[in-house]
Amino acid sequence: MRRQKGLWGAVMAGALALGAWLVLTLGMLWSTLEPHEQAQVAELVAPRIALLFMAWVLAAIAWWAFWQHVHRRHIGAPQRLAEQVRGMLGGASSKRLAVQGEAGMAALAAAINALADQREALRGDVAAQIEQASQGVQQEKSRLAALMAELTQSVVVCNLDGRILLYNNRARLQFRALSQAPTLAGGAELVGIGRSIYAVFDRELVAHALERIQERRARGASHPSAQFITTTRSGQLLKVQMAPVGQVGSDDAQAPLAGFVLMLDNVTRHFEDEAQRDQALQALTDGSRSALANIQAAVDMLGFDDLEPTMRERFLAVVRDEVRTLTTRLNDSTQRAAEGLKTRWPMEEMLAADFVVAAQRRIEAHCGFKVVVDEVEAGLWLRVDSFILLQALAYLSQRLRDEFALPFVALRVAAAGGRAQLDLIWNGSAMSTETVMSWEMDPMRLGAEHLPLSVRDVLDRHSGEMWFERDRARAQAFFRFLLPQASAQDGAEQVALAQLESRPEYYDFDLFSVRGIASDLDDVPLTELTYTVFDTETTGLNPSGGDEIIQIGATRIVNGKLLRQESFEQLVHPGRAIPAASIPIHGITDDMVRDQPAITAVLPAFHAFAQDTVLVAHNAAFDMKFLQLLERRTGLSFRQPVLDTLLLSAVAQPSQDSHRLEAIAERFDITVLGRHTALGDALVTAEVLLRLLPLLQQQGIHTLRQAREAAEKTYYARLKY
Repeated sequence: MRRQKGLWGAVMAGALALGAWLVLTLGMLWSTLEPHEQAQVAELVAPRIALLFMAWVLAAIAWWAFWQHVHRRHIGAPQRLAEQVRGMLGGASSKRLAVQGEAGMAALAAAINALADQREALRGDVAAQIEQASQGVQQEKSRLAALMAELTQSVVVCNLDGRILLYNNRARLQFRALSQAPTLAGGAELVGIGRSIYAVFDRELVAHALERIQERRARGASHPSAQFITTTRSGQLLKVQMAPVGQVGSDDAQAPLAGFVLMLDNVTRHFEDEAQRDQALQALTDGSRSALANIQAAVDMLGFDDLEPTMRERFLAVVRDEVRTLTTRLNDSTQRAAEGLKTRWPMEEMLAADFVVAAQRRIEAHCGFKVVVDEVEAGLWLRVDSFILLQALAYLSQRLRDEFALPFVALRVAAAGGRAQLDLIWNGSAMSTETVMSWEMDPMRLGAEHLPLSVRDVLDRHSGEMWFERDRARAQAFFRFLLPQASAQDGAEQVALAQLESRPEYYDFDLFSVRGIASDLDDVPLTELTYTVFDTETTGLNPSGGDEIIQIGATRIVNGKLLRQESFEQLVHPGRAIPAASIPIHGITDDMVRDQPAITAVLPAFHAFAQDTVLVAHNAAFDMKFLQLLERRTGLSFRQPVLDTLLLSAVAQPSQDSHRLEAIAERFDITVLGRHTALGDALVTAEVLLRLLPLLQQQGIHTLRQAREAAEKTYYARLKY
């Protein structure tokens, strides 16, 4: 607000000068009059002194209007132009200057635009040459992104401080399962570029694994690694394999490490299965020991020649009963062991609808007739070896075509008592039980291809069954397969994985060179800080008067990059009705928040998401007031530093007429999407912050302390809620 102070100072100085000139003129005129003339003038002027004062006031107002016009046209306009040029120079905006005002300013703006166009053209040429020269690097980068995206194992790369540099889709899904609030933060409070892996793993455990790797490197091991199993805070059991990452460009095996790679495997279910098998084995052992003891005692008694017939029959009955019990127990254990082996066979979780489409293509390609999809239950997941099961369906379809000259077959899938029921249907002809058994037991043949497996082998591999049925009402016959369903957890994991982007943007190898940031963030350069940029939508504008948060949205900036995929967005039930007057602004209705969690459930997840970062908001005093009022209710406080893009804009561009978010975005040529949604405003605010940082550096503001001190001196810093 230095510009406003200077304007008012000039206006006041001019008004005082005008008054002084008026007083001096009257004094000079008074000195030329004779005493009797002075008396006459005083008698005439005294009743009209108010008119002289009013004339001075009107002259001062005219002076103010004139000076404001002159200042805006000849002083303010060049200042605004200079700020816009600095924005273009620092890369904050690519928007061209508006050519307006007097001829000289318009010509200057046009010349600056021409220079900017020339610079953009040169930059484009340089970028094209750089892109052409770095095509090989980009290709390798794309291959790495594709490889990491499609890996079925969770992979996380960290620097030596435990800051995450890279993670793949599977790791993102894995951390979501480990989250204590998976439906709110989705694991985003645990995994993210620049976040600490120690939010999941004990620091000492990781340090011990690194020491073991260093010892193996010192002994000359070419590929040292370490493994450990740990329990997460959410109670999951993780098996972790750690491998070192050496310094870039160093072939020395003893050179210091740059970081480490973690390959994660959730073994909770496997561990539970093993525990169940151990318990079953222990029960079998204990039960068999008792049965064998009883049998041995009975056999010993049967060895006596003088044993009475009734006693002999009693001991024989004991032997028969114990043998029967032991046989039953062994059969049950064998069946459970077989089920365990089958579940460990490398099956895949597949949506039934996708499997039917694949079967339709495979049968049509092999048999040359139409395949109709009769009915597929939505949301049904299968756990199958899809390749060999498709081969079996194609084989049976081929035999049906050869035997009965069918024009088409149909497929139908539905759930049936915890299993999946797959039907291969045709119209008309039936067949004998002997034919069905023959087709089931014969080795499969598809054209000239001979397969070593039979349909029975395929069924055994899936622990399934198949039989022949007729539907006389519809004049149909069909083979019915009973197949295993995927568990609800497996299906959910596959859906979540399918919804993730196949090419991740969440990696930043520049963080290899970043070591631990000092705990005193005030002295850290602005470009090295990690930011959580957030926004809230509320029931109204009076946090102290009972208004509540109805939505929180946030995103992260790490290493000067906006990580759009690492975001937080959640509707909140406010515990009160949303005023009708506020609904047109944010578009959130009572129906939208009716089934949403309360702020006491949402705020802990957001608190974890924003941990160890600098908070950023536009008009942050408003949002922070809501968070501060929630401290007593939730027990959570946000003690990290806060930056306000409203204040920073006033620091970087003080001559601009408006510092509203829309006005700043327009100056910086930022596309505004989802205005007045919490996440949409947070993303725009993050873009604004990235544009403001170079402008602040031009003014000598490089650290967080300098930015906060400059912001506190602005006029807008006096806003309170």
